[in-house]
Amino acid sequence: MTPHAHGGTRATAAGLCLALFVAYNANGREIGSYDSLPTKLAAREFLLRGTLKLNYAVGALPELAQRWGFVLGKDGSYRSVYSPAPSIIAAGLTWPFSKSGIVNLRAPRAPALMAKATASLLVALAAALAFISARQRLPQGRALFLAIGLALGTGYWYMASQTLWQTETAVLGLALAVAAFAAPRDLVGIRAAIAIGAGLGLAAVARPQLAPLVAVLLAGTWVRAPLRTALVATAITLAFGIALGAANLRWFGDPRGAQAWLQDVNARIHGTRSMFVAEPGGFIGLLVSPSRGLIVFSPVVLVAFAGVPRAFKEGWRSPLPWCALAIASQYVLYGSYAVWWAGHTYGPRYLVDVLPVAVPLAAVAMSVPRPGRVARIAAGAALAWSIGVAAVGAFCYPHGLWNSQPTDVDLDHSRLWSVSDNQIVRTLAAGLSPQNFRLFHPASIRVVPE
Repeated sequence: MTPHAHGGTRATAAGLCLALFVAYNANGREIGSYDSLPTKLAAREFLLRGTLKLNYAVGALPELAQRWGFVLGKDGSYRSVYSPAPSIIAAGLTWPFSKSGIVNLRAPRAPALMAKATASLLVALAAALAFISARQRLPQGRALFLAIGLALGTGYWYMASQTLWQTETAVLGLALAVAAFAAPRDLVGIRAAIAIGAGLGLAAVARPQLAPLVAVLLAGTWVRAPLRTALVATAITLAFGIALGAANLRWFGDPRGAQAWLQDVNARIHGTRSMFVAEPGGFIGLLVSPSRGLIVFSPVVLVAFAGVPRAFKEGWRSPLPWCALAIASQYVLYGSYAVWWAGHTYGPRYLVDVLPVAVPLAAVAMSVPRPGRVARIAAGAALAWSIGVAAVGAFCYPHGLWNSQPTDVDLDHSRLWSVSDNQIVRTLAAGLSPQNFRLFHPASIRVVPE
């Protein structure tokens, strides 16, 4: 691309980021969960008291000590079982508004506001980076089409952008790494090394489950890049992991953190007998379960599948086969995980993790000079369906209570395969969530009666 084209790409990416930030916040609420609660409370504690300990939160609401996510650590303090990285990022982004008095951190809904604003900004940035990645292979119009499909037709909208937990930070890290790794030019220079290392490191510490994907992309860097670039990228990634491991060792007595307790939680809450199972249900369900299948909720991602044959034709010096292999390795992990449906959520939560790495594959599939009329109609229909389903999640979920009624899906796993009572139709029929626009209230920024 010419310098003028580079400038136009950056301007379009900035505009896309702003538009998506507005779209992600159009429902005016955070869609939180038990999993996200300790992360957003830790973010507030970090700003209020300069600590990630949750002792004050548990002291104010003692029942939190009984919830998964709040653990009494080795140091005698309550902490979140999840990575501190998202909490630290949220605190940093909120600090100017707190310091200037715009946001009172003691406001009743301040933690939810911090969570939603941070998550929506990080995911909007990830989508903008995806546009930049796609622009390396596509003209601007098609690259924008791809980025909008990713941003508004997948769990980027209805899940990752709606609360502070792990996924919002992980997809930003992966989007940054892929923007450098998947460039069709050779991987040279310190900027590429820093982008790959920092991106993969951020993704790994935010969501350690992404270790297979991160390992494959690092291996691809060693094959495709000069030795210096690979060394720097690997060193940065390892530095992130070592920092998290050291913190976990200090807080929990184990570099893995609280993951050692996860099997007991799965057995108690999800009705599973082991952490991993050698059964086809998870692999099939992640793709086509009526209430958790990626292709059911976001058929727009099929364009990435179409890019896989081209990926391996380009050979291992190309970024494409490494992206395909990284996705496959992560799919194997999640498909064999006993709780592949990801608990109480809307749609395929786990596979949202791999979407940034699918962007180069989708881009090469869309680089066909003159797609036929049938292909254009199919792509338009897939995009429309995907955006519509995502909008149902953003504006209606959890109205309809599909996850818990008539039985809890965590214990009654057969419901994941029900066509007549699937989550999309039930949630849409329930209508708009009464929780919409809760953050458009003075209690989000000031101490006022609820």
